[in-house]
Amino acid sequence: MRISEIKRKSAETDINLSLNIDGSGKVDVKTGCGFLDHMLTLFASHGRFDLTVSCVGDVQVDDHHTVEDVGICLGRAFREALGEKRGIVRYGSMALPMDESLILAAVDLSGRAYLGYDLTIPAEKVGSFDTELGEEFWFAFVREAGATLHVRQLAGKNSHHLLEGSFKAVARALRAAVAIDPALGGEIPSTKGAL
Repeated sequence: MRISEIKRKSAETDINLSLNIDGSGKVDVKTGCGFLDHMLTLFASHGRFDLTVSCVGDVQVDDHHTVEDVGICLGRAFREALGEKRGIVRYGSMALPMDESLILAAVDLSGRAYLGYDLTIPAEKVGSFDTELGEEFWFAFVREAGATLHVRQLAGKNSHHLLEGSFKAVARALRAAVAIDPALGGEIPSTKGAL
């Protein structure tokens, strides 16, 4: 099984995260940030990843450190669980509709970190959550995962739907990218022989 456990402690957060890429969508998430818990729950469910996250963060300041550091840990967990990435499909994409919103996510587990984030979210907050933190989360994720990720808004105007659609679309794209391709016979999916 492709699993990993990440522990990260700083002056701002104390995080324990476990990931099973070959799971069934079991989730136990407690970050102290309700909207992030919601996003991670649907991310794991749509990706069929088993995910456990416990975070104690300085949310009395705001949610920024918690969101960024959980993104760091999740990206690191994917990188560690995938190892050399032998036999994986490597690429995945999803155009995901959510009511009036349509989000495109495309990922390449290339070993190279890049985020193309093109969402125009009209509200500054969803509940108490700063909507700009969606981009911060994915930026932290790609740096640690070594992934190229594009997230684009093709339609939509509801801030909650846009953010939720992005997490669902990325989950579905990652689910496709981490899948094992039997035709590869365990080869690394790159002409370079390494990712």
